[in-house]
Amino acid sequence: MNKIRLPASVTVKELAERLGVPGAQVITYLMQNGVMAALNQSVDFDTAALAADNFGFEAESEEAPATEAAAPSAGPALRPRHPLLDLSGEDPAKLVPRPPVVAVLGHVDHGKTSILDRIRTTSVAAGEAGGITQRIGAYQVERQGRLITFIDTPGHEAFSAMRARGADVTDIAILVVAADDGVMPQTEEAIHHIRSAGVPLVVAINKADKDGANPDRVLQQLAERQVVPESYGGEVPMVPTSAVTGQGIEDLLDTILLVSDVVSPPRANPDRLAVGTVIDSELERGRGPVATVLVQNGTLRIGDNVVVGRVYGKIRALTDDAGRRVKEAGPSKPVLISGLTDVATAGEVLQVMETEKAARALAEQRTNEQRAKVAQPVRRITLSDFAAVQGETKTMTLVLKAEANGSLEALRSQITKLEDPNVTIKIVGEGVGAVGEADVNLAAVSGAIVIGFNVHPDDRAKAAAEELGVDIRFYDVVYQVTDDIVKSIRGMYEPSFIEVYQGRAEVRKVFSVDGRPAIAGCQVVDGKITRAATCTVRRDGREVGRGKIDALKRFRDDVREVARGYECGITLDGFADFAEGDVLEAHVTEQQNI
Repeated sequence: MNKIRLPASVTVKELAERLGVPGAQVITYLMQNGVMAALNQSVDFDTAALAADNFGFEAESEEAPATEAAAPSAGPALRPRHPLLDLSGEDPAKLVPRPPVVAVLGHVDHGKTSILDRIRTTSVAAGEAGGITQRIGAYQVERQGRLITFIDTPGHEAFSAMRARGADVTDIAILVVAADDGVMPQTEEAIHHIRSAGVPLVVAINKADKDGANPDRVLQQLAERQVVPESYGGEVPMVPTSAVTGQGIEDLLDTILLVSDVVSPPRANPDRLAVGTVIDSELERGRGPVATVLVQNGTLRIGDNVVVGRVYGKIRALTDDAGRRVKEAGPSKPVLISGLTDVATAGEVLQVMETEKAARALAEQRTNEQRAKVAQPVRRITLSDFAAVQGETKTMTLVLKAEANGSLEALRSQITKLEDPNVTIKIVGEGVGAVGEADVNLAAVSGAIVIGFNVHPDDRAKAAAEELGVDIRFYDVVYQVTDDIVKSIRGMYEPSFIEVYQGRAEVRKVFSVDGRPAIAGCQVVDGKITRAATCTVRRDGREVGRGKIDALKRFRDDVREVARGYECGITLDGFADFAEGDVLEAHVTEQQNI
């Protein structure tokens, strides 16, 4: 049995991370044994030890004081909740129940939007029927005199994009699976994202009224993916629904309330300055920058001075999901706000400041910090530095992508065979197709490394990986993957170096020295050219030469860099046979695999 060291007191979320299991499974085990604790609540060592034993670990005491229980565990872990959204510092006496916040995920065309529309039009909060004038990305419905907040996002990409910024807005996730279609690739991706979030799951088996519907097959497919239905002895509620007829919609809402009560109703302090998360934002004609904000703690009011990331402003208007002007919005209330100086980024956390001066100062400070960050590499968990992570037991977390199911199965099979007494390999996501932004977001919130097999990332995935510090590595031979992982675990990994495209210049004129072509008079047509680059010379699409830049000049001056649109003179070490019309592609060598 594996051993695990635990402090005198530990939160359920941290315990789940150390055990390498979803938080919902730990909560379920505790409930079955009479302990009602939410993710952010603490349990004592004896209770945690019993839970650890259930998941195959023998617990040992760290003999540390309870105040140190929140210290992060060794090795890669889930990204922490944004400090502004952490309620641990709140006075428990001031915390009151708030409506649960629900996100709906699933495969395309399985009915996510249809279910949300049915809920919205049939169960809107009292007095709002017929008054819905706009969609603001989130809304509230009423059931049995209680409110439920739904996040109307594009899917699990947005779900994890917000979590990648530390904004855990969701209390419960609904997984929509079509009864006539079953589990599909995006269904599996959604399951990975929900597990990574550690939130309770409810499955809506949609299109239950259609010809060819086979709910039993859906239950079996989900059970095979460790989403075990209650009817199979598991803990995941399954609700047959039909967005067309309305069948099961009320049962779904009742189940959400029941799960919220069982897990522990979410709480917040309405009597404080508001904090919340931007769900969506845009530049609206006539109103300027607007943003949909979900208030998560405190109360947001007209006239409040706010800062959202690097944007600040004063709240000029608050509009609810029914299109009505309101003066304030409390916890779990979604509102459309106006008054920001610029368009905010979805997933950024909004906070109210005492004065406009303080809001402006914080926004400017963050802008300066971001500029400084751009000049510095983002710290990431990589294969090359994994062995340096401190701790007796470490977890290497991976996201796998391959070009076909057969390749993915072979890759998974070989990786899961690897064993090491000090390292646990955990696969938090996998799928077929190119590495996308959703894969990067999942890796970011899970502290994972992305392994691509015979696939490559799209441009958005590359940008997200740079921003979030995610290491992506690509292979075309399975044993190379396993060799690199083994070397990384044993501290023997040597990073590879690749050429990264930098820019392109066209030769407009060739200058001769001693009667021979030597200097290429160029115009940069894409990206930039730097003094440290190596250039490939192409003529009519064919490579005719290659060399490191020996001199880069603007007029008579040596320069370090020439940007797109500007002219320059280039000489290469080892190549001088330039011709008008040649294209020089500049590359730099970097230690990365993306």
